[in-house]
Amino acid sequence: MEPPLQTADELRRSFSYGSRSNLNVKFLKDLDDAEFGDFLEELFAATSATADDGDAGRVTDVMFRWQVQAYAGHLGDPADFPHRHEDTPIATLSKPLSESRVALLTSSGHFVDGNDPEPLGVVNMTQAEAEARIGEFLREAPTLSAIPIDTPAEELCVRHGGYPIDSVAEDHQVALPLGHLADLAAEGVIGELAPTAYSFVGAAAQARIRKSVGPAWAEQLADEQVDAVLLVPV
Repeated sequence: MEPPLQTADELRRSFSYGSRSNLNVKFLKDLDDAEFGDFLEELFAATSATADDGDAGRVTDVMFRWQVQAYAGHLGDPADFPHRHEDTPIATLSKPLSESRVALLTSSGHFVDGNDPEPLGVVNMTQAEAEARIGEFLREAPTLSAIPIDTPAEELCVRHGGYPIDSVAEDHQVALPLGHLADLAAEGVIGELAPTAYSFVGAAAQARIRKSVGPAWAEQLADEQVDAVLLVPV
């Protein structure tokens, strides 16, 4: 039985939590028909040229440029961005960075092997299931996972329904830069790295982060005598 024909719109949307779910190209859903055609034309041209000389950089460039354009169009005017607030509090450091204890907090979905947060009450949830249930994640308050900074890389796990985790799973430093922060501490750029890093799945109920869990996390970090927090969003 032949698969049903799809319109350009249906094809674009199939990559974003659809029949062809591929989070690397979920930005396609935010392109119109003309833009989608231009993207495909550029991608095919870059792929053909790469077959000739082996330089895949041009393919990466096409993917990156169109991703930026798609997301810029999706967000619209930055002045109208729903999470933009003119009264956002700006706090200055109480001491020089070179004397500060710095903690790491990421929205990457990392956790330590054996300490799975069991999202939505599911034990050993797979990445595929996390992607399929992204709508449920967006309605739930996030769970904070504690990660001792000396955790070996092979004991780190990552799961997140909102972005492709392949690169992060291969090199956790991409979104959990503990090694880079340790280097900065050794060089004296920061005073010290807090002994515990934290991570959560950023695809979560944003209002709950702002009103309840966020303030609670801030209080917890203050209790741990943290002077500054490096936030790594994904």
